[in-house]
Parts: sequence; C-alpha cells; structure tokens
Amino acid sequence: MAGHSQFKNIMHRKGRQDAVRAKLFSKLAREITVAAKAGLPDPDMNARLRLAINAAKAQSMPKDNISRAINKASGADGENYEEVRYEGYGPGGVALIVEALTDNRNRTASAVRSYFTKSGGALGETGSVAFMFNRVGEIVYPAKAGTPDAVLEAAIEAGAEDVASDDEAHVITCAFEDLNEASKALEATLGEAESVKAVWRPTTTTPLDEDKAASLMKLIDALDEDDDVQNVHGNYEISDEVMAKLEA
Repeated sequence: MAGHSQFKNIMHRKGRQDAVRAKLFSKLAREITVAAKAGLPDPDMNARLRLAINAAKAQSMPKDNISRAINKASGADGENYEEVRYEGYGPGGVALIVEALTDNRNRTASAVRSYFTKSGGALGETGSVAFMFNRVGEIVYPAKAGTPDAVLEAAIEAGAEDVASDDEAHVITCAFEDLNEASKALEATLGEAESVKAVWRPTTTTPLDEDKAASLMKLIDALDEDDDVQNVHGNYEISDEVMAKLEA
C-alpha cells in the first residue's frame, strides 16, 4: 500500500514527540469536547465522540481526563472551537493538509502561515491540494493482534477496503463514512485498536532527499507544537535510510 513506510516513519517520529504528554492530552481533550458538543455526550449515540475517545484511550489518556473533556461540552463557560482546514505546499513541493480546532481563527491562520513561510513553503486556498488526497478511515492494530490472514479476514467481514501488514502493525483502511461501524466490528473480533481515525491518504507521493526531508520535519514539528493544530497530513515519501539519518 502506498505510503505505508511513511506511516511507520510518522509513528517513529510521533513516538518521540509524544513524550510531551500534556500537550498531546490537551489536543485529544479538545477533540472530545468538540465532538460531545456537536452531538450527544453518549459515545454509543455519537460516532465522532466514540472515535475521539478511542483515540484518547490509544494514547493511554486517563479516564478522568476523558470524562472532564466530555463534561466540559455541557458547561456554559466552555470555549467555542471551530474546525478549520489549511492547505499548502511545504519543502520539496510536498502537499500538506493541516486540521485545526481554534477559538481564534485569525490567530491560528497567522501562525500556520508563518510556519509555512519560514520553511520555504506557501499556504494556499482551501481545496488547493485536497484533490490529491482521499478522505478515508484508518484503523491500526499491533502485529500481535493476529496473523495477516486473520486480520485480513476480520477486515473483510467488517467492510474494510484494504489491509497492509508488516512486522510492526496492521493498517486497515475503510471508507470514511464506514469508520465507526468498521471499527466496532473489528473491536468485537480483534479487540481494542491502537488507533482509529479519519485521515487524508495521498493518491501519489513525493519522494524527498535528506535536506528536503529535514526541512519538512521541522515544519511538521512546528505545526504539531501549535496548540490549535490537531492533525497534519502530507503526500511525502521518506526512505527508511533518510529517516534513520534524521533521527541519528
């Protein structure tokens, strides 16, 4: 599956960054609050909230934190966040989609634009790069969840579209609108997933050399550090050899 090595690269990089647990939990809590406010506070009746809670559990977020985030949605003094998507090109002509939850659109737009500019990239209009991606559901299980054949069979039964398995993980892809039902069905068969989320999957990828990859990682790190930014998706392809040099 195209981009699978990219997924592994990102997981290695995120594993290093996730040492800053407070920031990660803050972002997860914001998504839970927004999801709970957008629908019912019951995850069984609110698919987005259920996915947000699953994502939080996958990062070992304490139950008390999750409960507080849900309760915050019903508070009169709770912040009002809006969803914003930014699109542009980073180093090496890589297409990037940045998803944010913000209570100040001007602040977030200014910050994101500055990150792109400093990296030599450029922020574009909404829709300027989205046509190069498909919006899909992605469910990740550790390799120990089952053999590739067993996971593939479970994925087919759950209505998923694709499975990529290696020594580290099983990455299951389904239609965006099927993510909630597919994840429920897989949980009944394989147990709790490591990650359940909607992603922008590139239709083609852009390979990067070491210099361009280093510049791109700095841009993505800057975006990840921003409290308002929730997710960053790109169509880059970085070889394992280059990534090993960057992480040395």
